[in-house]
Amino acid sequence: MREDICTIPISEVFEPMDGCPICRMRNTLEKRMIDYIMGAAMMEPDVRLETNKKGFCEKHFSQMAKQRGRLQLALILDTHLNEFDVSSTSKLYHMAANAQDSCFVCEKIEWGFERLISTTHRMYETEADFRKLFDSQPEFCLPHYKILMDGCNKKTMKKYSGEFEKNLYKITLSNIKLINSDIKKFCSMFDYRSRDEGSDFGNSRDSIERAIKFLTSREIEI
Repeated sequence: MREDICTIPISEVFEPMDGCPICRMRNTLEKRMIDYIMGAAMMEPDVRLETNKKGFCEKHFSQMAKQRGRLQLALILDTHLNEFDVSSTSKLYHMAANAQDSCFVCEKIEWGFERLISTTHRMYETEADFRKLFDSQPEFCLPHYKILMDGCNKKTMKKYSGEFEKNLYKITLSNIKLINSDIKKFCSMFDYRSRDEGSDFGNSRDSIERAIKFLTSREIEI
């Protein structure tokens, strides 16, 4: 598989200043990988051998099914199902157990994601313009807050680890307070005692969706 599929300019995901940039990084990797599997990968025997063996998780099967070109997905499913050893109940059980924890797309995304997160830390340490861009972000979701904090230490960021942690915490705390305030406002709108003719949901209207996205890094699929 070509490694450039998992290469994204870090500034590309931070510059929009809209939502969590690390979610945007993950989503971009995911889209590129799904497009690749449903396109060029069909003609790469080594990739097909891997996908036949590892298969895909429910989430990525679902994303593939939403793509155009259902014939490609049918061909992928055909050769993947042919890999199943059904010669005995124990062998089929073993295949079923392994299938629950195996996904070609998840593996490749994790591989690329780890390298992009490391690059993010390195850029914060070495580039003043990127530090300013990072510190100006409107939010980071909770799962990606943890990932960014996990990779921040004196070994990876000798000079700016403290500043990185402080500003990441500040941005995330501010977002938690904002979402929590909007959730409370949303709830209050259903209390007849606090409503009047001029009241409206305002920014709280999508607070449920924003809270779930903050907590899980994923948007609700409706």
